[in-house]
Amino acid sequence: MSRLRPPLRLAVSRLRPYPPRGLRTRLVVAFLLAAAFGALLTAGFTFHRARAAILDRAAETAVADLRTQLDSLAPDLTLPPTDEDLRGLTGQIDQAGGSRAWHASASYRGGEPVSASPGAAPVPDGLRETVQDTGRAVHQRTEHDGRPWLALGMPVAYTPDEAGNAGPDPDPLSGLTVYAVFPLDDDRADIDALVTAAQAGAVPALALSLVPALVAARSVLRPVRRLRHGAERIAAGELDTRLDTEGHDELADLTRSFNTMAETLERDAAELRRLEAGARRFAADVAHELRTPLAAMAAVTEVLDEDAASGVLPADTEDAVRLISEEVRTLARMVEDLMEVSRFDAKAAPVHREDVDLRTLVTKTLQLRGWAHDERVRADLPEPAPVRVDPRRIDVVLGNLVANALHHGRPPVTVAVRAQDDRVRVTVTDRGPGIRDDALPHVFDRFYKADAARPRSGGSGLGLAIAQENAALHGGTLTAANHPDGGAVFTLTLPRAASSPGTT
Repeated sequence: MSRLRPPLRLAVSRLRPYPPRGLRTRLVVAFLLAAAFGALLTAGFTFHRARAAILDRAAETAVADLRTQLDSLAPDLTLPPTDEDLRGLTGQIDQAGGSRAWHASASYRGGEPVSASPGAAPVPDGLRETVQDTGRAVHQRTEHDGRPWLALGMPVAYTPDEAGNAGPDPDPLSGLTVYAVFPLDDDRADIDALVTAAQAGAVPALALSLVPALVAARSVLRPVRRLRHGAERIAAGELDTRLDTEGHDELADLTRSFNTMAETLERDAAELRRLEAGARRFAADVAHELRTPLAAMAAVTEVLDEDAASGVLPADTEDAVRLISEEVRTLARMVEDLMEVSRFDAKAAPVHREDVDLRTLVTKTLQLRGWAHDERVRADLPEPAPVRVDPRRIDVVLGNLVANALHHGRPPVTVAVRAQDDRVRVTVTDRGPGIRDDALPHVFDRFYKADAARPRSGGSGLGLAIAQENAALHGGTLTAANHPDGGAVFTLTLPRAASSPGTT
């Protein structure tokens, strides 16, 4: 039995009704449900009152008719009556009933009722007890053979003369009680006609309520739709978007708040753009101004490096010269990186594309940096990988990735090239401790050097950011991840060229 439970739960979930998703649909459905509930409540209340009025009127008319018949026939009855007398009285009442189809019976001083037409609906015992206890006319509705009936019970009083001759304290009741039952088929037909009329009027009422429902939904959704379009335009960068305000309701207040928000966003965005442009211009200006003195310092340090290499300088001076030389070279690289970043920010980075084999670029990068015969670096280049790129920029990306793998990871570093469909991928994998999970999202951020899992380098923190920008310039991507067996994996993905270099 336990194996049947999951399919049963699945079947129930598939049959579960889903609420309408559109706001317009939900408003119309809610309006129609409210209209239907109101119509149903009104129809039910009206039906209850009309049914009670019809039945009460039928009972009052029947009691009046029965009292009229008894006033006419009872004085001729001899007291105490025999069963034959009672049978004759009820027969006369039945004949006088006419279209009402009386079925009368009579009893004297609590005896069993005697009827001239047996077979009718019986008189309820509760009705007989109530008549005997109260001494007043009583009526009660009952069911018999699936038909509604009205049962009447009416005690017969003495005439004034008979009551006066009965003694000093006469009982006004003669002890004779007449009962009558008759079907309520006509009244039931009237009630059924009310139900039919209510049902027939419900559908047109719901159809007519659809019109105000649509109008109300439109009046509510129109400003909401305008707000949605306005939000979409702001999300697309059109911060000067403003909406017309109509009315003084909650939606109008929401529209005014939207306009205020848009105005604040536009003002803040303009201020941020101004500050960002100033910061970029400042960085570019500083880098540009530093290039000239750095060139002079580099020339001086080259001369000092030659003196230090020749051994003519004291040991302390030689160490200081080498330190200054290294720092000048670091500063020069940082200035060049800043200049490159400023070009990316200004969308002015030049790209000179050529059709080349990516394997050739990888080989040249390793050769230029002395890694071609370094046992720490391995190249895996099994198949051609045609690309159309700027060789200088791709060389910067590959050199940065391999250098980072050597400095921050552990050898051997593997550079693999693979061509797949319309993309070419280069992966640079090391055998180091990898990158912390919390640092992975930030490895391409500018000036990010907070990776505690690796030694701190003397770089500027711009290398990977520049590498990612160069990949984006070629319509590619650069991602970082950790290898399952340990180590960091950087993947450069580039569009594959339509043909191999040197072919048409």
